[in-house]
Amino acid sequence: MSLNHILSAAPGVVENATDYLPIALQIIFAIGFVALMIFVSSLLGPKRKTNDKLANFTSGITTHGNARQPMAIKYFLIAILFVLFDVEVIFFYPYAVNFKSLSWTGFIEILLFVGLFLIGFVYIIKKRALQWED
Repeated sequence: MSLNHILSAAPGVVENATDYLPIALQIIFAIGFVALMIFVSSLLGPKRKTNDKLANFTSGITTHGNARQPMAIKYFLIAILFVLFDVEVIFFYPYAVNFKSLSWTGFIEILLFVGLFLIGFVYIIKKRALQWED
C-alpha cells in the first residue's frame, strides 16, 4: 500500500494549496490592519517633544552611581532555581487530571519524577546555592 493511497483515503486531508487561501488572506489582512493603525496614529497623534518627555523615566527616584556595576550571581541563581521548580509543579497537573486512569503505573512514574527532582534539590542544598551569606 503506497503513501499516496493512505493519504488520499484519510478524511480531512488537504488536497491543494487553495485550501490555505482564507488563512493567508486573514494573516495579510491582520498585518495590514496593524500597519495601517500604526501609520494613522503616527499621522494624527500629538507630537510634543519637551525636555520632560524626552528624559529617562526614573519613577521619581534620583539616580546615583553607575548602572553597569557588577551584581551578585545569587539573584540570578535563585531566579533560575525558582523557575526550574515552578515548572516542575506544572507537570503535576496532567497527572492530577488523569489520576484514576493512570493507576499504579502512573503513581510509580510520578514518584520517580518527584524523586529525581528531590535528588536535584538535595544537590542544590549540598552546594549551598540557596544560602545568601558567604
